[in-house]
Amino acid sequence: MNSNRLFLISTNYLRNSLKGFSTCIFLFITFLFFGCSGSGQNSNIGKSDTVVQPNKTKINYELNIRPQNEVWYKTIGEIPVPEGFSRLKVDTNSFGQYLRNIELKTENNIVHYFDGNAKSDQHIHFAIIKMDAGNRDLQQCADAVMRLRAEYLWNQKRYKEIHFNFLSDGKPRYYTEYVKNDFSYQKFRKYMDYIFAYANTSSLKDEMKTELLDSIRPGDVFIQKGSPYGHAVIVVDVAVNKENGKRIFMIAQSFMPAQEIHILVNQKNYSLSPWYESEFETSLITPQWMFYKTDLMRFK
Repeated sequence: MNSNRLFLISTNYLRNSLKGFSTCIFLFITFLFFGCSGSGQNSNIGKSDTVVQPNKTKINYELNIRPQNEVWYKTIGEIPVPEGFSRLKVDTNSFGQYLRNIELKTENNIVHYFDGNAKSDQHIHFAIIKMDAGNRDLQQCADAVMRLRAEYLWNQKRYKEIHFNFLSDGKPRYYTEYVKNDFSYQKFRKYMDYIFAYANTSSLKDEMKTELLDSIRPGDVFIQKGSPYGHAVIVVDVAVNKENGKRIFMIAQSFMPAQEIHILVNQKNYSLSPWYESEFETSLITPQWMFYKTDLMRFK
């Protein structure tokens, strides 16, 4: 029996028999069968979108930041911060500055899969990063993180710093060795597909170092290896409260099947959305995954 079949059976069973149980039971079943493989090696297993629904009794639905389809923000840096906050200062040529300046789609706000079809759930994203998803089912969750990191380094012409480890042997594959002096964008994209096919959340996490939430900054990643699947979302911006120094952040992801990278809404607090509080209690609940404080990591 495949993973999709098991998920459907589990979901129906929960709906019909466990209606009185807490959301945590649903999360457990969802995580057991789904998540991003982040690798072409697992491209035929568990390919589906699933949405984690937070406890609706705790949701604040009041919108304070106007949605993308009303304003059409051109970059992440144009998305407003809540009152009392200002964006965290970052260096001019840093990864964080690159992420703030990255373009957003303004022709529409529809997330598409790699095959051109629209994603089944169009209610979990705030805006979409203007970047292709490829034409193969490769750019999933960890791949989106690697893509953004590599795009930044490629734009900086820091070619020797572009490398990612394969899952099979834990060894890096270097961009410069793959392209052999062909630094065109077309060759760069072929290299990234090559990486996507053999790397995933597990191999990526092993390349990163743990960070504390109170020092969160753009470019950091919430990442879980998972069993059999993990997931990863990347922090694309951070703002700081002017009075108490508390930080809030925005996160972006891809998922399964491979799809356009999108900024997530905050379904637990729409008045803050698309920002999230860094001082969450025990878990960070995103629309399609749940992370813990210890899942925050940074590129070395």
